[in-house]
Amino acid sequence: MSEQRRSGQGTKNNKSTAYGNKPGERTAANQAGAKPAFKREHRKNKDSLLSSSYSKAKPSDKHKQEVRGPRPSSGREHADELQAGDIIVVTIKRLGINGEGVGYYRRKAVFIDGAITNEVVKAEVKEVQPKFIKAQLVEVEKRSPHRIEPPCPVFGICGGCQIQHISYEGQLHAKTDIVREAFSRYAGRDDVKFKPILGMEHQWDYRNKAQLQLKRKGHEVIAGLYEADSHTIVDISGCPIQHPKVNDAVEKVKSVLEELRIPLHKENGNKDGVRTIVVRHGFQSGEIQVTLVTAGSKLPRQDDLVRLLRLTIPEVSGISLNINPKKTSLIFGDRTISLWGAESMQESLSDLQFSLSPRAFFQLNPQQTVKLYESVRGAAGLTGKETVIDAYCGTGTIGLWLAPYAQEVRGIEAIPEAVEDAKANAQRNGRANASFHVGQAEELLPRWVKEGMKPDVIIADPPRTGLDPRFLETVLRTKPKRFVYVSCNPSTLAKDCKILLEGGYEIEWAQPVDMFPQTSHVEAVTLLVRKE
Repeated sequence: MSEQRRSGQGTKNNKSTAYGNKPGERTAANQAGAKPAFKREHRKNKDSLLSSSYSKAKPSDKHKQEVRGPRPSSGREHADELQAGDIIVVTIKRLGINGEGVGYYRRKAVFIDGAITNEVVKAEVKEVQPKFIKAQLVEVEKRSPHRIEPPCPVFGICGGCQIQHISYEGQLHAKTDIVREAFSRYAGRDDVKFKPILGMEHQWDYRNKAQLQLKRKGHEVIAGLYEADSHTIVDISGCPIQHPKVNDAVEKVKSVLEELRIPLHKENGNKDGVRTIVVRHGFQSGEIQVTLVTAGSKLPRQDDLVRLLRLTIPEVSGISLNINPKKTSLIFGDRTISLWGAESMQESLSDLQFSLSPRAFFQLNPQQTVKLYESVRGAAGLTGKETVIDAYCGTGTIGLWLAPYAQEVRGIEAIPEAVEDAKANAQRNGRANASFHVGQAEELLPRWVKEGMKPDVIIADPPRTGLDPRFLETVLRTKPKRFVYVSCNPSTLAKDCKILLEGGYEIEWAQPVDMFPQTSHVEAVTLLVRKE
């Protein structure tokens, strides 16, 4: 599965993007979970809804009415009569899937960014729809004990993190509740057994890759993410969840672009300049991989660019140019040119070795990935005799992780380049019992069954949109003993599980995994077993 499909990283107007940076060294206090230090100051947006100062904020528009749910004090009888600009008081019942506080006014859901479960908040109505209300946080009347000062100065502006204002203990509780609520709401199951969420001891510096858009401000090159719901690029230098080595490399790439006056995409009408910089760091190998995404196939002063990047980033092992001339939210184009060094970066995950080209998928949080894959292995219940199907296998990391414990692993992936990477990774790691195939699982799996193959375990790790209905039908016809669902979207997880439950499966347990601290994202491994 592609990284962009999973995390939304680098796409425009995506409020749920999981991203962040942090520069420099960390103190012992930082490592214990205290506020990270920052390389330079940012001016905090005073209008940020998630600023810690909102508890004293006043609404910018003239108050039309102040009404309290469930009984309005204004004399209005229904939520439908609310108007933009009205002030309502809401008790927050839970966090939504995008990290927003969710309360109710006259049985209508109210979504309020920055509000926390069990808080009583005052909010200004911004939008009234038939089934929901969107409101802006104005004041916290009853404060959650989990509310903290968010350490990032652009939190609430860049759209990368959603819940830095919640203590880590509170984040873990909230993420478990998000998965639990999804099963209740979409699968009608309140009795799912939950294993304790797998969190991180150190909740910062965990991302191994940055994909940043560029703009120029005077002579300075700005690298950052798009502000939520806008085309504005927010400078995220020093953002706390990126690994310091990546942050340092990003700053040096920016400096080289500034020194050489390398044109940026759409700058002064230029269509061929640099549009995105991508930096990846190998946590185990120590290597740095730099990729510049452009609309054209050549940059001015290209030789000088390579020379200075090599000089300023000693750890760099490869420098590449990716060509993406299309008007799209996708970061990469189809063509990559190596400008210098190795075309692929070396990295490992436990005892697995990987060779990563610039476009190759690799998990963004290696530490939590090991926990995730070990949870999958436990769910699969392998004894060495099983045939395992790894559906939506991407570059084959889950299948390769399970291969030593199974008789045979067959991976299925629709993207040919990912399958080539999976095959190379299998050969590199001596996983002779793992094979990978291009195609759709709903087409290949029935063909294999007809040929006599009987899968004992099916693993599925789909994109946020969930499982294809045809694939679900195939699973119900194939009837594997165990179905292990790895999900990055609790809502689609629960909806798909409902179909499997109706088709003769039972949920044995669900295991939430916090892959992206400080964001609203939560992964879950769910084991379903066939009823006898």
